[in-house]
Amino acid sequence: GALAFTSYGAFWISYYVLAKFILPGVKPADVPIVVGVFLLGWTLFTFYMMITTLRINAALVIVFVLLEITFVLLTIGNFQSTENVIKIGGWVGVVVAAGAWYVSMAVVVNETFGKTLIPTGPLTK
Repeated sequence: GALAFTSYGAFWISYYVLAKFILPGVKPADVPIVVGVFLLGWTLFTFYMMITTLRINAALVIVFVLLEITFVLLTIGNFQSTENVIKIGGWVGVVVAAGAWYVSMAVVVNETFGKTLIPTGPLTK
């Protein structure tokens, strides 16, 4: 959990630095490639994080599968400069956020009460 939270927090900080300080110095024609490469790195990181969720619970698997789809769509959309693909990726990201809130609430509530009050779909090991 700590790796995921700190890594995706770092994603948003690094995306801000990219947008605010790096992209203004890049030729406009190269911006989609720069952003695409940046997102591709996070797509690969998300893929191996998604694989690790297969040992945790179904709710987290769903969140990371959707997050992987989000990064794939955003990466492809940026490389191809396809605004509609980027928008779809953004909307999938909104669904990811809702799922992540659900999972975080479930983990905190279930741990606090020492029993499953909010289901996450345990996986067999």
